[in-house]
Amino acid sequence: MGNTVMFIILAVFIIASALMCVTTTKIMRAATFMLFVLFGVAGIYFLLDYTFLGAAQISVYAGGVTMIYVFAIQLVSKRTLQGLEERVKSSKMITGALAALAGLVVVGLILLKTGFYTQEIAGVEVPMKEIGTALVGSGKYQYVLPFEFISVFLLACIIGGLVVARKEDKA
Repeated sequence: MGNTVMFIILAVFIIASALMCVTTTKIMRAATFMLFVLFGVAGIYFLLDYTFLGAAQISVYAGGVTMIYVFAIQLVSKRTLQGLEERVKSSKMITGALAALAGLVVVGLILLKTGFYTQEIAGVEVPMKEIGTALVGSGKYQYVLPFEFISVFLLACIIGGLVVARKEDKA
C-alpha cells in the first residue's frame, strides 16, 4: 500500500513538472523543471529497488545532461533568447494534445497485445557484474557502441553551442 501511494505521489510530481517544463516561457525554468522530472524518474527507480539505475539516472541524466543544457543556455546571448519567447496558439495546443493522445493509445495497444501485464516476473536479481558487462561490453546486446555515439553527439552539441556563441560575438 505504501509503495502504491509513493508511486502515485511521484507520478503526479513527474507529470506536473513535465507540464510546467513544456508550458513555461522562461528557458531556465524549463531546464529546472526538466531536472525535477529526472529526479522523479530516479525516485521511481529507487522505489522499485533498482538502486543502480536510480543512481545512474541522478548522476548521468539529472546531473550531466541538465548541466549541459544549462551551459548551452548560458552560451546563447540574451538577444537570441528574447526572440525565443512565443505564445502557444490554441491550434498548436490541440494538435499536440491529439498527437499525445494518439501516442498513448498506440503504447496502450502494444502493451495489451504483447501481454505485458499478464507476464509473471521472476524474482531473480541480476548480479552487478552482469550489468557492468552489458554496459561496457562490445558484443551482441551490449552498449559500448551506443554509449560512444551518445558521447560524440554530446561533444558535437557543445562545439555547436560554442560556434553559435562565437558568431554572435563577432556580429
